[in-house]
Amino acid sequence: MKYLAMIWTEWKDAEELDEEEAMRYREFAADASRGGVLAGGDSLHHPSTSTTVRVRDDQALLTDGPFAETKEQISGYFVLDCDDLDEAIAWAGRIPGARHGAIEVRPILDMDDAMR
Repeated sequence: MKYLAMIWTEWKDAEELDEEEAMRYREFAADASRGGVLAGGDSLHHPSTSTTVRVRDDQALLTDGPFAETKEQISGYFVLDCDDLDEAIAWAGRIPGARHGAIEVRPILDMDDAMR
C-alpha cells in the first residue's frame, strides 16, 4: 500500500536547507530506495507561491498563498510503498524533518479501487 508522508515544517527553517540537512534528506531517500519503499517525493516551493482554487456557483475563486494560516506548512513529501501503516510510520520517523517539524502519514486511496 502507498502512503503519503507530508513534511510539515516552519518555513523559516525550510526556506533553504543547509548542506548538512540536505545531505540527511539525500541519505534518507537513498536508504528508502534501497529498502524498496520509495515511490516518489519532492520538495515544495515556499507557501507564498501557492494558489488556492475554490469553485462556487461554477465560478473559480483564486486566492494567492496557502488556504490555512498556520505556523507549519508542507515543505515536501515522500510517497512510501509499504506493507502496512506500521512500516510507513517507521520510515516516516527517519525523515529528517521529523526532528524539528512533523511528518503526517496518510494512506493513498487507489483511484481504481475508489471508482469501483
